[in-house]
Amino acid sequence: MPELTIGQVAKAARVNIETLRYYERCGLLEPPMRSESNYRRYPKDTARIVLFIKRAQELGFTLKEVRELLSLRNAPSAQSKEIKELARIKLVDINDRIETLQKMSVALAKLVSQCSGVGSVDQCAILQAIESEDRFEDRF
Repeated sequence: MPELTIGQVAKAARVNIETLRYYERCGLLEPPMRSESNYRRYPKDTARIVLFIKRAQELGFTLKEVRELLSLRNAPSAQSKEIKELARIKLVDINDRIETLQKMSVALAKLVSQCSGVGSVDQCAILQAIESEDRFEDRF
């Protein structure tokens, strides 16, 4: 099987060389073979695996979750329902975060509308609200 250098894999996967080293340390990539001069020599499919990792991250999966996806992907007895459940859990998490971000957006928009932008920072409604012990949701 043809082997690739770390630079070739990085270029093919459109990532930094340090990203490959990090994925290796995290256990996302198998430690590669080494040449006689101790250079990493990766299997040809490594770029495909790195692209899989990056795409999974773009969907919101953490590296821990990506490791689980890769493990299931390579397990002969794994079932697609296991992948579906991981994706369903991730979707719930993303929707929860969206809801939280929307609440934050509403609260911040109200603070921005209350701040005249004139005068000293001592009179700034935004800073006063941030310094307050009340929760934003309780005030709006």
